[in-house]
Amino acid sequence: MNRILLVEDDASLGQTLAERLERAGYAVSWGRTVAEGERLIGEGGWDLAILDVKLPDGSGFGLARLIKRAATTPVMFMTALNSAENRLEGYEIGGDEYLPKPFHLKEFLIRVRHVLATQHRARHVRARDRTIDLDALTVRAADGRVVSLQPRDGKVLALLIQSAPRVIDRAEILDRAWGEDRFPTSRSVDNAIVRLRQALGDEEGVLIRSVRGIGYQWFGGEGI
Repeated sequence: MNRILLVEDDASLGQTLAERLERAGYAVSWGRTVAEGERLIGEGGWDLAILDVKLPDGSGFGLARLIKRAATTPVMFMTALNSAENRLEGYEIGGDEYLPKPFHLKEFLIRVRHVLATQHRARHVRARDRTIDLDALTVRAADGRVVSLQPRDGKVLALLIQSAPRVIDRAEILDRAWGEDRFPTSRSVDNAIVRLRQALGDEEGVLIRSVRGIGYQWFGGEGI
């Protein structure tokens, strides 16, 4: 069962959305503030975060940044703030959907299903003769040989795959995959890429391409 984090300060709308999601077969935890959202984010294991942008004690954009630093959980924004600037900010943070209010409940559920289906495909990827499972942190070759990925390397690979074809600079990789943990450097990113290329049989850098002076880009396969 997919676990969904919902943060919506409007009591009536929040209750309606939570009930509809539960009836559709999802496990839902509902918070009404940034503080409650932060507490729920800390529990981890979310398959989707649905965030109102304008909250009484802050912004859903801030919550999304927190989520994206720690995980590759997809994010769907809901808001009456439907200017191009707000939409662009949401997508630049890494938002997967941006649903303007008011909206039809049927459209809401369709978008939820779409994001979850896309996320599943993005976590099970075939590249050349290898199958990548980002949940199990494994790469399986055609001959059946399985290579296990380090958790941090898995985060880096997930970020590259799910951001493709965008080039991800080293600073963003450090922020999203390492966060505030220890004292990583750009060399930490390069070392992770070396390990990933070895696991993928991609020593020549075809699947994970280096972009000089910037960072890296996934140029491999698609979800299965």
